[in-house]
Amino acid sequence: MDLLHAYGNVLVCEQSLSLANQILRREPMRLIYAVLPLLVLAGCSSYQADPDKVTDIPTERLRAWQEPVQGGGEVVVTRDLGLMGGGCYVAVLVDRKVAARIGVGERGRFQVPAGNRIVGIAADSEDETLCGKGRLNREVLVKVEAGGVANLRIVSQNRGGFDILPEQAR
Repeated sequence: MDLLHAYGNVLVCEQSLSLANQILRREPMRLIYAVLPLLVLAGCSSYQADPDKVTDIPTERLRAWQEPVQGGGEVVVTRDLGLMGGGCYVAVLVDRKVAARIGVGERGRFQVPAGNRIVGIAADSEDETLCGKGRLNREVLVKVEAGGVANLRIVSQNRGGFDILPEQAR
């Protein structure tokens, strides 16, 4: 009886292990199916890069506003890091004139006259791929003081798409 009882316990344990293995085979997939969409959505939104990870826009993609302006100031535009639109350049416009083509994690410095400036982003018209075919037109009015600097960020969000916003102090 003792032996049968012990054998019965072992049998129960083997059945439990078999059931546990079946659950473990199925549950990771359920977990993956539940978590993966959340990771994908979270991966679409951009995030502000550490200043030491941001690079300047290469000179071959700068188009305007590079010469110092007497009594003027500077507009600095930084594009966040993130996956959304990561393979595409975005056109930076100052007073509705293309100033640069900016990539992810890049910064552009533009020398402008003091006063109110319209700084915006648009689809890159120089890009002949799908990146340049999208609709994008966001603008912000920026007051630039003589000798001052106005800092802006280009963000991408999974719900609202791209936007250009004043950079918050860290």
